[in-house]
Amino acid sequence: MYFKRICLALALVLLFAAPSAQAEETAAPTLTVLKNGFTVLTLRDDRFPLASVRLYVHAGSAYETPEQSGISHLLEHMVFKSTAKRAEGQVAKDVEGAGGDINAATSFDYTVFYTDMPAREWRMGMDVIHDMLFGAKFNPDELKREKEVVLAELEQGEDNPSQRLFKTLQAQIWPDSAYGRPIIGSRKTVRAVTSEDLHAHIGKYYQPQSMTLVVVGDVEPGEVEAEAARLFGNLQNDRAVTPPVPAAVSLSGNGPRVALEFGGFNKVYLRAAFEIPGMNTPDEAGLEVLARLLGGDDASRLYRMFKYEKRLVDDIHVAPMALERTGMFMIGAVLDADNLEAFWKGLAQELAGLSGDSFSEAEIARAKLNLEDGLYRTKETVSGLAAKIGLFNFFGYGPQGEQHYLASLESVDRAQLDRLIHTWLRPDALHAAMLLPKAEQGAVTEKGLEKIIEAAWPAAKTGLAETTAAGGKAGPEILDVAAGRKLVLLPDATLPYVSLSLVYKGGDALLAPDQQGLAALASESMLQGTASMGAVAYRDYLADRAAAVDISAGRESFTLETRFPARFTPDLLALVSETLAAPAFDAKDFDRAKSSQLAAVKAREDKPMGLAFRNLFPFLFKNGSYAYKRLGMPKAVRKYTPEQARAFWKKQQAMPWVLAVCGDFDRKEILAFAKELAEKPKTPTPFAPQTPEWGEEHAETLSLPGREQAHLLMVYPLPGETSPDTPAFKLLDDVLSGQGGLLFGDMRDKQSLGYTVTSFLWQTPKTGFLALYIGADPDNTARARAAFAKIIKRLATTPLDAKELERGKNLLWGDYHRGRQSQLARSDQAARDVLDGWSLDHERREIEAAMNLTGEDLRRVVKKYLAGGDPYVMVVAP
Repeated sequence: MYFKRICLALALVLLFAAPSAQAEETAAPTLTVLKNGFTVLTLRDDRFPLASVRLYVHAGSAYETPEQSGISHLLEHMVFKSTAKRAEGQVAKDVEGAGGDINAATSFDYTVFYTDMPAREWRMGMDVIHDMLFGAKFNPDELKREKEVVLAELEQGEDNPSQRLFKTLQAQIWPDSAYGRPIIGSRKTVRAVTSEDLHAHIGKYYQPQSMTLVVVGDVEPGEVEAEAARLFGNLQNDRAVTPPVPAAVSLSGNGPRVALEFGGFNKVYLRAAFEIPGMNTPDEAGLEVLARLLGGDDASRLYRMFKYEKRLVDDIHVAPMALERTGMFMIGAVLDADNLEAFWKGLAQELAGLSGDSFSEAEIARAKLNLEDGLYRTKETVSGLAAKIGLFNFFGYGPQGEQHYLASLESVDRAQLDRLIHTWLRPDALHAAMLLPKAEQGAVTEKGLEKIIEAAWPAAKTGLAETTAAGGKAGPEILDVAAGRKLVLLPDATLPYVSLSLVYKGGDALLAPDQQGLAALASESMLQGTASMGAVAYRDYLADRAAAVDISAGRESFTLETRFPARFTPDLLALVSETLAAPAFDAKDFDRAKSSQLAAVKAREDKPMGLAFRNLFPFLFKNGSYAYKRLGMPKAVRKYTPEQARAFWKKQQAMPWVLAVCGDFDRKEILAFAKELAEKPKTPTPFAPQTPEWGEEHAETLSLPGREQAHLLMVYPLPGETSPDTPAFKLLDDVLSGQGGLLFGDMRDKQSLGYTVTSFLWQTPKTGFLALYIGADPDNTARARAAFAKIIKRLATTPLDAKELERGKNLLWGDYHRGRQSQLARSDQAARDVLDGWSLDHERREIEAAMNLTGEDLRRVVKKYLAGGDPYVMVVAP
């Protein structure tokens, strides 16, 4: 279910956490199987006062009949309604009222229900999940309303290029299988589901032998197992469950096959795919390595060739999707229509010439390292750790699954890659789907693209038979390095990683109105190499160390962030130093960065919310950097030169900054680095922030033809974060948002006005706003606007009741702790707080202040800032 914080998983992509030997968990999970076959997996992790409770069930869309397609997903929605113990909407209210977060996701092979709770409330999280599934009422009136919500979600998916392309591909590759049908179902099948069908689905598939409960966090395993036995131990299996048989992957070949769709798109959106074996098979690790080598990051082969060298695409990526019975190896790209033929031919030629010897030992080692690194990072959060160990166990990899995967990954070599390429990546097995601008209809044909593949990549006779997929102790410090330059140290030796955030004052605020987009362009260009290291070498340097560097410009800030394994600290500090001191601003790479920025503008304007947010700030504000379009206007961007970017960076580099470092680092080493950094230049330029003025027009309508839904934003101006009412604003946002929030309960649950409805708070020291958002049928926008106004009026006249207030406070507390789990989140927040003059405990103090607010306090704030004002209204209409 798409809600404020978590998105629906369309399909399982099992990401195997593969750390090196020294990075294993400090404690092994405890595995218990109750007498009825119900599995309980528990891991104590006391890094944070949190607990993640997850229940996995072997019941997804791949288990459905064609007539009941989508029932698993609809059931996932309906269990949030009324239950034996809770009235409609109370499930989310209870969890959020305790400071937790709740959600669920349906995939092909499973459905998962999860709560992330304060550790003291893990029992409630488990009880709520039990009540949702085995106490669900499936009230017919609630079901009728929720069907409309699911249908709105279905329409929302039709507006998403990636989802549309995947829907086409799955039908091509798995035409006679449940995998070939969308997880969400169809309008016809969703409308046909009854309450009786939902009860029968629970009875058939929600057998204790088919479920795994995972609890990770600051909990006692023995207590968890006892509570699980109390809640789930009396469930009975009333039928045998036969494990699904892996599907045979056809090697006969009937392709290549291309499907085209023309419409209101600025770009070409493309997906090419090959069927591959699924989970827990000998080829799994090798296919992960191959995908990483081809298109897993900026240093990969296809990215380097088509994005960087030939400049034929805006983006290209490759990823395998391993399902329980089958899988798909996908290549995705976004590009201009003028480049389609050249790219398509080039891709075919590259795949035709591919072999194990195409990759160097260094490339293969880099791919393995980055797979290990990316999946090791799932352990950084309690929720991520719960998902990792839960999926390993649930899909039969066994207690040593991670170690076995590590061994498989390490054994991948050129010979295995060569076999995988010639077995699975063949032209006669290629399926492709593309979305193109309407203007290309007639000029581009399916047959024409298929002939390009056949000519550039002749099918070889393989002679293969058809196969069956058989904390550190030191405390934080703030140090004055030089005038206008501060260092924040946040030691945390829990994981052998370091995250670094360097935040400057400046960004767009240093630009004149006719320079909009230049700061963003300069930030992207700085990632394209240094005086001694070209763009390709720069990417290789990072990939060889499983590191990442990101540079971005904000409206009043400019940020460099990096994260890396602690053992590479000297290398990364040297790279950051050179990146800042001697960015290359090479003419060719600068031109590539311009192309990427222009492509990003077009891509955003293809999506309703992308279009809305590109135009929102210029609509709201009339002066200064807050009124800028951050990526600039295409005409101006095309004219920018490396010299202009270099001049901007010279000005930006002289601004005040704060460097925050979180993780397992050497204090002396970081302090020496910060002092060296402060020498360039030695004396900072003072920064004077501008107070933005609000715009005079209060309504704007944007048009995006060919889409299904309208998107409504109602924006209420607020004072900046220095306001004493800021704690109340934050509490109000959590009261309004979330599944148990006032907006969701009224506008979605009761009125079915739209699928996604929420609020969000934005503040800087000088100004801010609270926005209310809904995606709805175009005919419902007037009703939605009236509903928003009605809720605001009610909040301004009637104080919140105790339960609603407690829910908001607890959710605010839980969000605070969840948001601080990753090292990079902590370093980024610390740098920004100190740069704005706040203390490191600034956010915690705001939450503590919010905990003391009353319903009358919130009523006063709503009346003062929202009820009497004239909101700004933006609509993106089809």
